[in-house]
Amino acid sequence: MIKTFTLAWLQVTLICLNTWQIANTHYIGALIVGFLISLIWTMNVGRVALSSWHTKLIYSFGAMCGTGTGLFLAQAIYQ
Repeated sequence: MIKTFTLAWLQVTLICLNTWQIANTHYIGALIVGFLISLIWTMNVGRVALSSWHTKLIYSFGAMCGTGTGLFLAQAIYQ
């Protein structure tokens, strides 16, 4: 379960950071983070798609935490 949480957290952290980069035209960062999002996604898709509700809830909680982390990182890096 820790791996499921961590991968969801990492993926959504990167998505939030990437959204900030795109909105503020940070091209190089957006390209690099976009690549990392896709790489993490390939590790997540099979793990969650056919999983139990418990695993889906763990994944969703990781994603929620990743949203906060991504917002914090974007502010810390670019402001």
